[in-house]
Amino acid sequence: MNAPSPVKDDGGDRVLVARFLERRDEAAFHALYTRHTGALYRFLLRLTGRAADAEEGVQETWVRACRGLERFAWRSALSTWLAGIAIRWWREESRRRGVKDLAEEDPADAPASTRGEVDRIDLERALGDLSLGYREAILLHDVYGHTHGEIAEILDVDEGTSKSQLSRARRALRARLGGRRT
Repeated sequence: MNAPSPVKDDGGDRVLVARFLERRDEAAFHALYTRHTGALYRFLLRLTGRAADAEEGVQETWVRACRGLERFAWRSALSTWLAGIAIRWWREESRRRGVKDLAEEDPADAPASTRGEVDRIDLERALGDLSLGYREAILLHDVYGHTHGEIAEILDVDEGTSKSQLSRARRALRARLGGRRT
C-alpha cells in the first residue's frame, strides 16, 4: 500500500506551523488558533451536544496538537488532523465519564414526526440522538465536506467502513426525521 501523498497547503498553515516550531512564535500560533478554532468549536459542539464540552475539547485539542505538531506529516490538511484529535479526545472523555453511546438501533424503531419540513432544531436534535459513530460520519462528510479517504484517516478505519457508516447514519437520520425533507 502506498503512503498518501502530502497535501498541498494553499492557506499558509505550513508556514505558520514552521514558524511556531522553529521559534515557538506566539503570533504564528495565534494565527493558527484563530484560523481553525471556530470550525473546530462548531464541530465539537455538534459532536458533544454541549457548549462546555466543546470549549473543553477545543482547548484539549490544541494542547495535544502542540505536543504532536512536530510529528505531523502533512498527509492531510491541518484541519483534518485537528478533527481527528478532537474525535479521539471526545471518545476518551466519553469513556472516562461513563457516557453511554446511543445504541445503534434499527432506524425503523426511531420515532417519526408528522410534519413535512425539518427545521434546524429538529435536525440538531436528530443528529444528537444518533450514535457517536453515526454522528461522526455525518458531520465529517455531509457537514464539513471531508472525503471518505480523509474520514478513514481521521477515524483510523478503512474507506469502506466510512462509506457504510455514512449510509447507515443517513438512514438512521431519515428515520428519526420521519421522512421529512431537509
